[in-house]
Amino acid sequence: MPKQRKDCLFCSIAREGAYVHKAKGFVAINDINPKAPVHVLVIPEHHVDTFRDVGDFDARESKRMLEFVAETAEKVGLTDYRVLINVGASAGQTVFHLHWHILGGGPGSGADVPSTVATAEAEL
Repeated sequence: MPKQRKDCLFCSIAREGAYVHKAKGFVAINDINPKAPVHVLVIPEHHVDTFRDVGDFDARESKRMLEFVAETAEKVGLTDYRVLINVGASAGQTVFHLHWHILGGGPGSGADVPSTVATAEAEL
């Protein structure tokens, strides 16, 4: 099982932060640079650099991660939303600790592509 790292910002936030939702193994926080009216980050407490390394979690914890993403969206009042994962620097990942972006709450409830995603796609 992956462990936390002392030099990781998201490991630090997972240990103590201003959570909008928390459950065993996972936390959710508001994004400090929101790209939608509601922009929440879901962070596993255990450190994994990117989604490429998701196999470091066992099947039960991987399933629980997806359930927590859905629970968090519901908890923050979203019924329609977008879930994004940036994998690697050229795709827009700036913090190398696996995390999900939940975006919604605006016109079309998340149907608009955030500018960071549009930029990453344009570079491909």
